[in-house]
Amino acid sequence: MRTTKNLFITGVSSGFGKALAAEALMAGHRVIGTVRNKEALAAFEALSSERAHGVILDVTDFERIDSVAAEVESRHGPVDVLVNNAGYGHEGIFEESPLNEMRRQFDVNVFGAVAVTKAFIPYFRQRRSGHIINITSMGGTITMPGIAYYCGSKFALEGISDTLSKELRPFNITVTAVAPGSFRTDWAGRSMQRTPRSIADYDASFNPVRQAREEKSGKQLGDPRKAAQAMLALIDSANPPARLLLGSDALSLVRGKLEQSLKDIAQWEALTRSTDAELDQ
Repeated sequence: MRTTKNLFITGVSSGFGKALAAEALMAGHRVIGTVRNKEALAAFEALSSERAHGVILDVTDFERIDSVAAEVESRHGPVDVLVNNAGYGHEGIFEESPLNEMRRQFDVNVFGAVAVTKAFIPYFRQRRSGHIINITSMGGTITMPGIAYYCGSKFALEGISDTLSKELRPFNITVTAVAPGSFRTDWAGRSMQRTPRSIADYDASFNPVRQAREEKSGKQLGDPRKAAQAMLALIDSANPPARLLLGSDALSLVRGKLEQSLKDIAQWEALTRSTDAELDQ
């Protein structure tokens, strides 16, 4: 039997956050969701006058996050599930993409998620309960041309999530990295930040990749509503995993990457072992 829970979800105006908030509300949960402006706040709270509560917060406003968490806990009661969903994709050839674009990508996708998590962990630890869900990506395991900064941010969040799951396990707090494949969200559309092209040497290899990504936007394999339902099943699970892939494309691509990694490890095993110090006789 499903238990009603308090969910705090960052970025409920679009993408997975919007889909998860809607499905969670329909399932009877209470959702406290972050938005960026008053218009988005009104649209979100219109979903349920009693159980949808919006908070205007940019996850890079690091100085405000602790006070927001404290206010949420005081006003709405204990948060059972934290979902770090706020994020965006950056696309650009590595050589062409300025460092400030990488900093912005990491500020939102990594530091924002970390700051929100840090704000809620003390409450979870004191209660000896809680579930933290970090929305990562199959791009936290596999890579594709033109999204080095994005993949780097998701690799980072994957590593942080996995480490945190071990640190918080003694306190009955679960951490799950949810890694979606390609879904019909705005990720590759209006939400994506694209660095202008400038080096002709990359035209032949990258221009078709950018064009295909733009054309595929809105036609991807994954259904955000089904992803939201899968996350609700995850939340209801008595023993959630440390990592969950969403989408058959993510399953195929990540499995292929891991299988190739195992082959590479086996091929170079002798050289790997050659660096060990000699054991004292």
